[in-house]
Amino acid sequence: MNSQQRVLAAFDFQRPDRIPCFDSFWEFPNAWRQRLGDPGELTDIAIWYPDETPFPTRVAEIDRRDGYIYERDGWGRTVRRRENAFFVETLAAALPAGADPEQLRFDPPELDSRYLTGKADPSVTFADAAAAQRALAEDRRRHCVFGKTGGPYLRSTYLRGETQFLIDMAEDPGLARTIAGKMAEHLAAVGVEEIRRWGLHETGIWIYDDMAGNRGPMFGPRQFERVLLPAYRQMIRAYKDAGARYVVLHSDGDIRPLLDMLLDAGIDALNPLERRAGMDIAAARGRWPRLVLVGGMCNTHTLIQGSRGDIEAEARAIIDLGRDGGVVIGTHSISPEIPLENYLIYRDVCLGYWPEPAG
Repeated sequence: MNSQQRVLAAFDFQRPDRIPCFDSFWEFPNAWRQRLGDPGELTDIAIWYPDETPFPTRVAEIDRRDGYIYERDGWGRTVRRRENAFFVETLAAALPAGADPEQLRFDPPELDSRYLTGKADPSVTFADAAAAQRALAEDRRRHCVFGKTGGPYLRSTYLRGETQFLIDMAEDPGLARTIAGKMAEHLAAVGVEEIRRWGLHETGIWIYDDMAGNRGPMFGPRQFERVLLPAYRQMIRAYKDAGARYVVLHSDGDIRPLLDMLLDAGIDALNPLERRAGMDIAAARGRWPRLVLVGGMCNTHTLIQGSRGDIEAEARAIIDLGRDGGVVIGTHSISPEIPLENYLIYRDVCLGYWPEPAG
């Protein structure tokens, strides 16, 4: 099987030729490259994403002073950052207190420039649509390619500010629902366009929406049901109506209190199932037997300081769950704290261990 056949077999609860793998890397030092080659060859899944921001045409640098760069970003925020820094500090949101969300006018989802961003590194863009299509075709040769959008929670916090949006959810759920609905409408339109332009019908879309910490969601189930569940239904319905075969949710943390509602809304798969947050992949298989599980490998203890036996045992247990499909092994991410030798042990099990079919 190639990567697409392998991943789609697993998603369809059919037995692949080996366990599919999905890992991403915070960095890839030369020592890793010398031992492992191209990091793109270490995963069966590639995620492509557009510029989904509401205001891409309004991005501008405002000032440089005291070692900071001040900018207006595609979310309409005023932010500052150190040069070459990954994270930014938000100074002002696009939708401050008292502003009417209905008055916001987003840039059109059909903008060609949105679909020249490709994957992995948002700072890299293609020269034109033809170059993007060539890169996409090459990625399809090596991977199972999905698209990506954000989700209504995290992207609404970009518009409103995280603290203020959580206050809205608690104190003014009608306003919060309006904001999330407007954001979901925009994200869904961008997602439908990427399905069409990139031919993602056979695979589908991942919704990235970190909604939880290690102790549970950022809000209660009732708040989720009142404010965010309608937005999720709207997005998932739009993607499925556009022909996406699968919709995958990526959320860090422990989202178990929300998962039944998300499944009812149409989620097909879940990533990354962080062990440190109590998202045990074997328990999830028992409770949600038709949910595709993507992840499950502990990157905060086992891969950092576990013994060879610990790493092999955990990886084999996950692979055993996926012997007849329904599982893609992986971590939240491969961080610099993980020793190369530990990753190699994990990788060898993924490629070399394959149990007999059940029964």
